Amino acid sequence: MGLCMVRTSLLVVAGALLFTTTTVSAQVPQTPPAGAARQGGAGRAAGAAPARVSRPPLFLKEEWKQTPANDEHPVTQQSIASPNLELKLYGPSSEHIQLTGRAGDESNPIHVWTGECTSPCALAFRDRVNFADLSGLARIRWNTKTSGFHQIRPIVKLADGTWLVGNRADGTTRDWLISEFSLADVQWLRLDINRVVTTGNIVERVDLSKVDEIGFADLMPGSGHGPGGWVDVAQFEVYGKPVAR
Repeated sequence: MGLCMVRTSLLVVAGALLFTTTTVSAQVPQTPPAGAARQGGAGRAAGAAPARVSRPPLFLKEEWKQTPANDEHPVTQQSIASPNLELKLYGPSSEHIQLTGRAGDESNPIHVWTGECTSPCALAFRDRVNFADLSGLARIRWNTKTSGFHQIRPIVKLADGTWLVGNRADGTTRDWLISEFSLADVQWLRLDINRVVTTGNIVERVDLSKVDEIGFADLMPGSGHGPGGWVDVAQFEVYGKPVAR
């Protein structure tokens, strides 16, 4: 047999062996790595869809009530359009939080205004029937405008009486702005509600599953009428799950 024929025979044999090895390997079932059936969450079978977290419903919405004959006056319970909400005012000069604006006026909607407060002040809502579960995908949406360096910040009162104020701050001096944010992204400081002053360090692992009151704070004194320093807040919406009191 010539050298050329020998080489050809060897190549044929090698190709046949490679084909056989590949075919057998493909037919042998692969053993899954340990714990593969639990990937994607403990106790969930492989291939199962991840648990869906649903967005909570609208818990409260306040757009204020205004009397056309009285354009600017201190905000009171009579200013609340939602019958199931209680108005709460906090801070040494919170009785000077004003209600002003006109229904249907985009440039001057009905809103509360902190310009007359001579100290930090805050406003909160309390649902008469339910606590609010603000865990998960709970969020706040508000329509605000500010002056100077003032900004609006969320505040909450937990069921155990703890008051907290968030590091989320909104406000533009240029125009009214509707914005919203997830409460899960907010960091919280304890709030001395009588003075509306922050205390201590960032609170870790805040449980928002049972919130008694929800609102906002202006942590700076107002400057009065005209540009200077104040916060305007028109509609205020909270998305969370109701929890019976």
